[in-house]
Amino acid sequence: MSQPTSSEKSGLVRQIGHYASNAVIVGLIQLALLLPYAVRVRMMGAVVEYGIGPLAGYRRRALDNLAFIWPDMPAGERAEIAARCLNNVGRTFIENYSANDFPQRMATNQITGNGVAALDAAIEQGKPVILVTGHYGNYEAVRAALVARGMNIGGLYRDMKNPYFNAHYVKTMEAFGGPVFAQGRRGTTGFVRHLKTGGQLVLLFDQHVFEAPAFDFLGQPANTATSAAELALRYDAALIPFYGIRRADGLTFDTIIEAPIPPSDPITMTQAITDSLAARVQTDPTQWFWVHRRWRPQENT
Repeated sequence: MSQPTSSEKSGLVRQIGHYASNAVIVGLIQLALLLPYAVRVRMMGAVVEYGIGPLAGYRRRALDNLAFIWPDMPAGERAEIAARCLNNVGRTFIENYSANDFPQRMATNQITGNGVAALDAAIEQGKPVILVTGHYGNYEAVRAALVARGMNIGGLYRDMKNPYFNAHYVKTMEAFGGPVFAQGRRGTTGFVRHLKTGGQLVLLFDQHVFEAPAFDFLGQPANTATSAAELALRYDAALIPFYGIRRADGLTFDTIIEAPIPPSDPITMTQAITDSLAARVQTDPTQWFWVHRRWRPQENT
């Protein structure tokens, strides 16, 4: 019998690692879901802020990103933003796994903003809509609120590196209502089909994409996919930014839909949605996911 190659051994080790880490995550989720809603959300915020975040290196990455963008900000202020960012990440995580409680809480949430009338008009006319946002507050809050009003909103997601975790995370997104599509050829086909029938789609655009054009984001170049704008132009879809902004109580949200981005060209439109997110981050930086490797060309992460 032939001995396994080094690549096969590393693949097995990686598989075991994925399985073990997923088992820990699933156990934590199941434990949290046994608790009353408010308790579980606060608990997971604290677990990520004080435990998972520092151990996994997310706190360090958040601090590095903050120092890169705001080097003149006092270190204590950057530390506070990083801590509250991690807390928000933990809360968002368990909210999105609360497949019954969270949508029910969002069902009666008032949707506000300059884009509400434009969204209603597009739906009435049967015009497709691409709703764009970033990893800010809880990005599922608005989708849950709109689905509760009868909208069939699809979503496009990026596969997680851990396949075991990815399998059940996708199910949580589907539980909010509306189809979800993986990035890639097959997922894009379904995404486009849903759009061409006059559907509404949610797309998060604020993660680094290799070889994508660089756009100004918080004063530094950040490689950003132009696909949202390209799809909007190709299928005559309204491109509308939205945000689920966490309130001071940590449990409720302002669900805001901004005015549509005027159609022009992919570069101009992508910079416009990037500017929209930047304005939100500058208003309250604690709600954005500083834990992402957003500025990869700069070796600060």
